[in-house]
Amino acid sequence: MSRSTALPASPDVGRAWPVFPLLYRALRAPVRGALERWFQLSVEGAEHLPGRGPYLVAANHHNYLDGVVLGVSVPVPIAFLVMPRVWRATPLHPAFHRHIGSIPLHLDRADVGALRRALTALERGRVVGIFPEGPFSVRGRLERGLPGVALLALHSGVPVVPAGIRGTWEALRGRRFYVPRATPLRVRFGPPRRFSPNGGSARETRRDVTECIMADIAALLP
Repeated sequence: MSRSTALPASPDVGRAWPVFPLLYRALRAPVRGALERWFQLSVEGAEHLPGRGPYLVAANHHNYLDGVVLGVSVPVPIAFLVMPRVWRATPLHPAFHRHIGSIPLHLDRADVGALRRALTALERGRVVGIFPEGPFSVRGRLERGLPGVALLALHSGVPVVPAGIRGTWEALRGRRFYVPRATPLRVRFGPPRRFSPNGGSARETRRDVTECIMADIAALLP
């Protein structure tokens, strides 16, 4: 079993935030403006985001819009764990992801290197974004979580903030060339938790933490 601890909203502890990468900073305001104007983007529960220090944001995952929505909704830069087909979506994407601090993640094997890079980012005070389901959901609903999120939560000890994203599935379902239709987008953040081992095997602990995080995400969805 694992032990989880609910944290108060916006704890003012930890270190100063890292500076936004230049491209991230240049794109954030206009992209958020466009999402608010044409997609009625709304953000709920921002008071649950810690005021200082590193943390994880764990969200459901439908398509590339999820990262865009989180990137403009969290007030600090996020280092996303990114699977290969997103990292190499176009010839320009690898350079883009390197510039904004994304972390490449392979899903076909246990990617120890990605885990270490994510832990290093957290040690440096960054926010790391992870989609525990792994690949995009192909059914428009929350899938089972993979244990990577539990490994990060347990090894780092940082707060995990759950996020529920709505509207991205509908925006891109059946769309050619990945151009989204104007569908309202919503993101809800829940209270953060810290996780620590509390007896039992490592496998059981990872399973329990993963299930707890996925339940927190599910509670934020319709």
